[in-house]
Amino acid sequence: MEPRAAQLRRREGLGGEKEDRPSREGKPHFGNAECPGNNETHSGPDLLQWTRHMQAVKTQLLEQAQGQLTELLDQAMCEAIQAYPPQDRPVPSIPPGSLCKTREPSLGKRKVFINRKSLLDELMEVQHFRTIYHMFVAGLCVFIISTLAIDFIDEGRLMLEFDLLIFSFGQLPLALVTWVPMFLSTLLLPYQALRLWARPQSRAAWTLGLGLGCMLLAGHTAVLSILPIHVAVEYQLPPASSCVLVFEQVRLLMKSYSFLRETVPGTLRARGGEGIRAPSFSSYLYFLFCPTLIYRETYPRTPNVRWNYVAKNFAQALGCVLYACFILGRLCVPVFANMSREPFSTRALVLSIMHATLPGIFMLLLIFFAFLHCWLNAFAEMLRFGDRMFYRDWWNSTSFSNYYRTWNVVVHDWLYSYVYQDGLWLLGGRARGAAMLGVFLVSAVVHEYIFCFVLGFFYPVMLLLFLFIGGPLNFMMHDRHTGPAWNVLMWTMLFLGQGIQVSLYCQEWYARRHCPLPQTTFWGLVTPRSWSCHT
Repeated sequence: MEPRAAQLRRREGLGGEKEDRPSREGKPHFGNAECPGNNETHSGPDLLQWTRHMQAVKTQLLEQAQGQLTELLDQAMCEAIQAYPPQDRPVPSIPPGSLCKTREPSLGKRKVFINRKSLLDELMEVQHFRTIYHMFVAGLCVFIISTLAIDFIDEGRLMLEFDLLIFSFGQLPLALVTWVPMFLSTLLLPYQALRLWARPQSRAAWTLGLGLGCMLLAGHTAVLSILPIHVAVEYQLPPASSCVLVFEQVRLLMKSYSFLRETVPGTLRARGGEGIRAPSFSSYLYFLFCPTLIYRETYPRTPNVRWNYVAKNFAQALGCVLYACFILGRLCVPVFANMSREPFSTRALVLSIMHATLPGIFMLLLIFFAFLHCWLNAFAEMLRFGDRMFYRDWWNSTSFSNYYRTWNVVVHDWLYSYVYQDGLWLLGGRARGAAMLGVFLVSAVVHEYIFCFVLGFFYPVMLLLFLFIGGPLNFMMHDRHTGPAWNVLMWTMLFLGQGIQVSLYCQEWYARRHCPLPQTTFWGLVTPRSWSCHT
């Protein structure tokens, strides 16, 4: 049977041969390239004009794509070369302009945002990994069924108890009302301070503007530092409501610092005549809500919003909160509620830590999934934020240094950019140990402050674990250690660390309720009550 293409050529009188010339109808010929499916006859001038237009568009698109790809590859190669370990031999210098563009020493390596999905979203496309997720959902169902069965057997009724959930989120409206002035101060004061500094005025007027800007920033810092602490202490906010306030306090402080850190150098250069304009207010407003702590005037965006994906992530986050309440109610409260009534013993302490390892690791996984995956992805989807790499494959880590880098990429980027790199710039390029120690110190203090704020007492378990165990492990279990044995060791340390935290914090929580202080003193507030409370 004759092929259809040969039939068409025979009907048009081509005789099955391919001519390298324009047709009689004025149809242009583009070398050996043919437009598939185009067998119609068009007018010569219109088609020629349209063809030239499309060629110009193609050339422009290719130039733009080539420029962006070249810039991205140069940045990646520059970062790889800068991160290459010296190994007792000099690293060849790179001429300015050849690969790495010259920048101020204080800026260091900048984070590059690109469109990419979260790792769990990619893994959920694999059936085997979805089964692991289904196992956790089944565990939640078992907790609910066991609660219903116990209530029915003991009290003859089917009713889920949400006392712990209701207590934890008590006074939530007050926390949300307190958030409003915190957000407004962050929205208005740092941006207005930057505008005062960027305004081209005489030297005396600019000095006055500099002073007013510093006063605005001092007021902004005072609002974020004092207001949430005052509300939490004055009204005795429960843990979940306090958690909302302290997370927003820390987040807004880190965001405002990043905004000023990224924009002030350029704004000051603009006053010297380099022509760098101040950022737009809309970009700053978008930055305050998007799930990153590194300010950029523009970010990669997705084409549309998948509202079903947003609803699914918020529903999963709510499910994780319920899951955590069931774990605490079933595995922790019965063990630690009356532990302070018994005499202290090393045996009881060790057994409680071993008992708390399972609920502790469950809490770690739930916090990771609820916040770093569900919550951040929901906001990223609503804002069409393209870069969804909020974490990496931390569960495959064979070293604690890799675990710290991959567990929470959002916070790690901020610490790396503004503590580690700026520390290297201030102390010198060879002071890597001191800069890394600064990162650990800042992270440990902030983590301990969050625990103190949420729980309402000072018990430096997290601080001591971070500085005296996590810090040395970061240097001892480094990236040169690979293999499954090191991954097992890392998970074993995580289990024990979570067990220590859950056990000691739960004991202190109940000890402070069973043995209240007759009068409030400084030493009474900072001394662990679980060491002496035995009622």
